[in-house]
Amino acid sequence: MPSTYFKRLRMEINLRRTDLAEPTLPEGYEWRGWHPVLSEAHAIAKAFSFHGELDSYVFASLSSLPGCRKLMSDITLQRGFVPQATWLIVQPATEFRTITPCATIQGVSQGWWTGSIQNVGVVPEHRGIGLGRALMVKSLMGFRERGLKRVTLQVTAENKPAIDLYKRIGFRHTRTTYKEVIVPTPELVAS
Repeated sequence: MPSTYFKRLRMEINLRRTDLAEPTLPEGYEWRGWHPVLSEAHAIAKAFSFHGELDSYVFASLSSLPGCRKLMSDITLQRGFVPQATWLIVQPATEFRTITPCATIQGVSQGWWTGSIQNVGVVPEHRGIGLGRALMVKSLMGFRERGLKRVTLQVTAENKPAIDLYKRIGFRHTRTTYKEVIVPTPELVAS
């Protein structure tokens, strides 16, 4: 089966050397800390954030709502799940609708001192107003609260806006890896 490779950057931030101020959200948006009842809202935000994006091709779980539901379940059931680093940004409920999930982030620990950001997703119609930066800072504060000293993440090299954001926050590139992805062929699609 034919395959292709995607360049992935591992980035890292040292929380001991990073100043973090409580992020504020634009008017009309609210924070929701982790609670299991919000798992579906996280999955919805993730599915809309990654729909049609390169990472939904690189990671099949991001390409559908059922995949995002399973991913949320897998993340939150991990032994190292960090609720303090897992956040949802919503537009609050009104008389006529429930909350609208707008952005999501999850965190897990990888040992005693290191945390890992699993996914950062901002729904397209809510991009460009600072929600991604706010999510990142709020998550980093949660990792720090948990006692972790550094945080890593991985990003597809073609995602320049995300890389630029991470660098502005203080992340630095520490390693390059390549992820193999099977290229769908007509035979695979038909089966």
